[in-house]
Formats: sequence, structure tokens, C-alpha cells
Amino acid sequence: MSNPNAAPTPVIAIFDIGKTNKKLFLFNERYEIVWQKTEQFAEGVDDDGYPCENLKKLTRWITASLEIVMALPDFDIRALNFSTYGASLVYLDRESRPIGYLYNYLKPFPTDIRKKFYDSYGDEATLSLQTASPALDSLNSGLMLYRIKYDKPKLFRRIWYALHLPQYVSFIVTRQVLSDVTSIGCHTMLWDFDQNQYHHWVTAEGIDNILGPLSTSDNVMNATWLNHPMKVGVGLHDSSAALIPYLASFQEPFVLISTGTWCISLNPFNDSPLTVEELQYDCLRFMHYKGRPVKASRLFAGYEHEQQVKRLAEHFQVDVNYYFTVAYEPDIIHHLRSQRMGGDFHGVKAPPLQESLFAYRNLADFSTYEEAYHQLILDIMAQQLISTNLVLANSSTHRTAVKRIFVDGGFGKNTIYMHLLAAAFPEIEVFAASVAQATALGAALAIHHHWNTRPVPGDCIELKHYAALERTTL
Repeated sequence: MSNPNAAPTPVIAIFDIGKTNKKLFLFNERYEIVWQKTEQFAEGVDDDGYPCENLKKLTRWITASLEIVMALPDFDIRALNFSTYGASLVYLDRESRPIGYLYNYLKPFPTDIRKKFYDSYGDEATLSLQTASPALDSLNSGLMLYRIKYDKPKLFRRIWYALHLPQYVSFIVTRQVLSDVTSIGCHTMLWDFDQNQYHHWVTAEGIDNILGPLSTSDNVMNATWLNHPMKVGVGLHDSSAALIPYLASFQEPFVLISTGTWCISLNPFNDSPLTVEELQYDCLRFMHYKGRPVKASRLFAGYEHEQQVKRLAEHFQVDVNYYFTVAYEPDIIHHLRSQRMGGDFHGVKAPPLQESLFAYRNLADFSTYEEAYHQLILDIMAQQLISTNLVLANSSTHRTAVKRIFVDGGFGKNTIYMHLLAAAFPEIEVFAASVAQATALGAALAIHHHWNTRPVPGDCIELKHYAALERTTL
């Protein structure tokens, strides 16, 4: 029971908006979570009938949730910030009202408009190198704007501003239109990394005119909500936010593998230019929250895992979450490696890096769920090895500089994945890193000095070391 005479606890509120889970946290000055709530929304559909975020429902949830926490007598909300998924834009009209849809970054892209774009502004490889963005169609949020201009011209003419999702949720509170470097600099095809400015095509199409002024993510605005003054951040792309607790805690070079729907390998200590080959394997550069480039590579492994465990559950007639009960068994790994079980890939082209070979395997070739699940993680790890190696280095000097690999998110709790990762990189220390809500914590730490006079605590990250076992060395 709260003490009615006690002063309310100073806190920072963080909205952490994922594709699946929408979360709100209150952190105290020691960055401990003192209050939280989570919601999941059913997707809506856009004007083409394709699944998309229900923007009205999301906006209502944010405002209603703020009203709830502002009324809590035990807490004094000094600051507010946001982390959300990227590659997604909200469009505002002249009256600052949202229009159109929050289009899904997996939405199929029209072939004719894609051709028009590259015919007009250069070949795919050159543009990708200049913008540090693999050619990913709708996942390049700049191309979504280009698409709207030519596919939905009536909507485009009504757009006064286009905000990436983190800046839109900040706008709900501040009414300030901004663009943030972590969103603009993340596989958008908007930013020319060589020239350190918007790419020529952006200005040629007039798209720079509907993008807000650029801000680094450690800036804040003064805002008042329900008569409550506070410092409000501009919001961050979630993958960039997840890196911040590690930058605050470790000085020696490291790679972070942030796992969720995507497994993103981030190396903030590698500033080497991208190569054509790296781009083909979904390597890119993110923008650090203070505006510096971070080399990164992406793998759709969380999504792949989610799809394949459904397939396994159906085949073996078990619950879809049965994989949580599967312990790491080096003997199974040894058996699978020696037998090369479960696949006849005659005539099957090597799949792209976004999917593993497991989808092509015949589940009838596996005697148990456990055996099949170990093979799934083996197949994912074969790709993770390629993906993470891309950011470890173009040169031996970069490679030897990285002392540690940290894994946060879902795969960090998967002992099979972690043991195989340690085997894949025997010369580097591999840790499962447990951070209480890394992306939310990163968004809080980004504006630490604006609201919190205490030093950043040194125990934000819990580490569990995984050593490479001889029998499973890759």
C-alpha cells in the first residue's frame, strides 16, 4: 500500500511499439521498471485489402494509456520517449490529421513503379550502396513515399508531412513535426551516406519537403500533457534503441545480435563502406542515435522460427510452444551433422538469406520433435553465421577487434541457438544478454541527461556466457 505522505517517485515513461506487442513502461531513476502494461491489437486492412496496423486504435491506446499513468499518484512523470518498429510512415494533412494508412512494410510493391524508380535514378546496386539500403521495396520507406506519389496521387497531394512511426507517436504529445536520424538512416533509401544528406532522388521528387526537420535522438522538447509539463523525446527506431544500453555499458568493441522477428547483427565499431556482396546478403548501415553510422545485417530468422514451429507442432501433434521444453542435446547435433538428415534438395535452388533450408526438409525423416527442432536451429545458425560475419568485418583488423557477441531477445533464451552460436564463433566470447526491455531502456537512456541527475547504473545488463563445446564446434 502506498504511503500517502511519500513524495511521488520521479519516472520516465516509455512507449515501446512492436508489430505484435504494444507496451508502456515507467522506469525510475535507477532504470528499474516500476509499472507496465501490454496490449495486442488485431490488424486492420488498408485500401488495397492488405493487412496493416490500425492507426486509429493505436493512437487511442497511446492517449488513453497516458491519461492512466498521469493519474497514478505514486509517480511523477518527468520525461517521455518512444521506440517503435521502423520502415513505416504516417501521413499528415494540412490540419495535422493522419490520412491514408500505416502501410505494412511487407506489402507487395508494384513492378512498374519499381522499374520507373530505378530507370529514373540509377541501377539498384549503385543506389543501394549510396543509401546503405538493400533494395527491399516496401521495407525501404522512401520507396513507399515514391509509390504513393505515382500509385495514389490523390493521397500524395494531400500529404503535408510524412513521419516515421516513432516521430508520429512523439507528435501525438508534442505536436512537433520532426525526422529522427535512426529512422531516416535505417534502410529507407532516403539518406546518402557518402554525402551525409538526403539522396538526390529525394530532392528531385520533392519528398524532402514533406519530411520534418532532422534531429538526433538524444534531443527533447518541452511539452505539457493534461497540465503536466515534461521532457519528450523525438522517438527512436527500435533496433537502434536496443543498442544504447550496450553502448552505455561496454567500451570494448562488440557485436550485438538483437533478436525478435528479425535477427539484426549490429557492429557500432565497424565503419567500413558496404560492398555489393554485403548488400545482396541484406547488410546495411543503421544510424547511431547520435548520428554516426552502425554497420548491421538482418536475418528474418525470428519470423522463420515462428512459421516452422507451427509446422513442427502440426506434424508431431504437440502444442505450438512445445519447443520451450526442448533442451540442448549435443548428441543430437552430432547425429544430425554426421547423418545430414532431413533433406533432399535435388533441384531446389539455394534459398535467399531470408529463409533457411528447413522449409524444404521432409519432417517424416525425423524420428522425434526434438531431433527436427535441433535441425531447424542448425539451419537458422548456418545463416546466422553468414549474417553476423558480414558485420564482424571486411578486414582482419576489424575482426580481431570484436571481443564479445551479445544476444538479446528471444533467441538469447534459446540454449540450442546460443550453444551453436558459441560454436560458430569460438574465438569470440558469446553471451546471452538479459536486459529488462532493451528497446524501451534504450529509449530512456537516449535522453538520460535531460531528466535524470543520477549516473547510468552499471548493472542494467545481465550476462550468461556460452563456451564453444568441442563436440559442437562448427
